[in-house]
Amino acid sequence: MNGQRLKDKVIVIIGGTSGLGLSAARAVVAQGASVLVVGRDQDKCLAVQRELGSRCRFNVGDATRPGTADFAIRCAIDAFGDFHGLYHVAGGSGRSRGDGPLHEISDEGWRFTVELNLDSLFFSNRAAAQHFLRLGHGGSILNMSSVLADSPSPRYFATHTYAATKAAAVGLTKSAAAYYAKQDIRFNAVAPALVDTPLAARAMSNKNILGYVATKQPLDGGRVGVPQDLDDAVVFLLSDESRFVTGQVLAIDGGWSVTEGQYNESIEDPKEDNSTQ
Repeated sequence: MNGQRLKDKVIVIIGGTSGLGLSAARAVVAQGASVLVVGRDQDKCLAVQRELGSRCRFNVGDATRPGTADFAIRCAIDAFGDFHGLYHVAGGSGRSRGDGPLHEISDEGWRFTVELNLDSLFFSNRAAAQHFLRLGHGGSILNMSSVLADSPSPRYFATHTYAATKAAAVGLTKSAAAYYAKQDIRFNAVAPALVDTPLAARAMSNKNILGYVATKQPLDGGRVGVPQDLDDAVVFLLSDESRFVTGQVLAIDGGWSVTEGQYNESIEDPKEDNSTQ
């Protein structure tokens, strides 16, 4: 990316201290924005601020709590004078807490995963919409979905609560986009496939899954994605370049959603691999 596509913009990233969120924070600052990142770990937050310098602030907070995003946006306005975009990245897998195939999902697994992925997104989107209305100008809200929302892969990625929350993210994105279009408040989402982040540690350590992904994500030689693969799209959807774009879900998936994928039947597939990212 070259230029200053986000010059003078103020962006809040919920979940901006590692993986996709950290890569996005670096990209938006490189494109001229000021950014406030929210993360749970103070040391990681401090490291991001040291790296990105004077155009970065941080809040330590839990995205699943109702007031976290609202406070972050208020802090961004206090620090930088305005607010133009929110990128909600926070979320993750509930596999270790009881998510899985429908008949195996525990009550705790369902509640934990819904809170982690959907409650947090609701709180951040609501706060952003409220602030845009209060400020009297439009802006961009960008959400994190997944290819698993509408392109299932049952052998290796069958955590059904996770898929349900990512599909719900699409529903909220589209319905809010329709409602707030007259106020120039735009809602869009990105839907990655397997990307090498801390969330994907289980998949990245499994040779069966990596062999499958090499055929399921055939672009660029057949590889796992990296966080930087999303950065150009994130910058575009947060910038004025996308001022005529709302209610869209962009799959950034190496071809996952249009490719069959192949299994190596000679390699044993242990049951515990039947889970999501």
